[in-house]
Amino acid sequence: MSYSFEYIDIILLAMVAGFIFLRLRGILGKRTGHEENMTASFAHESPPKKATKILNKENFDETAKKEFLNGAKIAYENIITCFSSGNLKDIKSLLDKKVLNEFTDAINERKGQGLKSETTFIGINSADIKNHNEINNMLEVSVDFVSEIISCVKDKDNKIVSGNPEKIKKVYDTWKFSRDIRSQNPNWLLVDTQA
Repeated sequence: MSYSFEYIDIILLAMVAGFIFLRLRGILGKRTGHEENMTASFAHESPPKKATKILNKENFDETAKKEFLNGAKIAYENIITCFSSGNLKDIKSLLDKKVLNEFTDAINERKGQGLKSETTFIGINSADIKNHNEINNMLEVSVDFVSEIISCVKDKDNKIVSGNPEKIKKVYDTWKFSRDIRSQNPNWLLVDTQA
């Protein structure tokens, strides 16, 4: 008779483990093997040896916009997660010097107060080009992002100071990216962020 209780315990433990697995998979998602490498996206490839078309406001057509948005979405996710973890080294090549300094100051202030940020990036609901301008040979593109994240800030005692580690929140951001149209370097830099 005691054997039947052991089987019930095993079945209950398996059900609990299955529930936890499905819950984590629902929150964190799953890898499909088709994720894009951040360094291989957002036009960080070396330019071809043959002459390349110089991108400017006039030829920033639908194809160029689509390619730009694909890279911008990858950059957006990586910048948010790296900033949250305090790791700017991996995204330094995506940031303008002014933005890099602002991010560095914010991370240092957070560390100085003994705070820790925890962010889980759920996904991007939409990314739309708000406008694009050419100013002094710099092509600037502003993008409206709507994303979903789980975030909270904890103090040194692991107590929640702000946010909710169990609630998905919708985030609205407008980010501006820029690149020199005279340069053969295809890289875009984040030059401004607005929430």
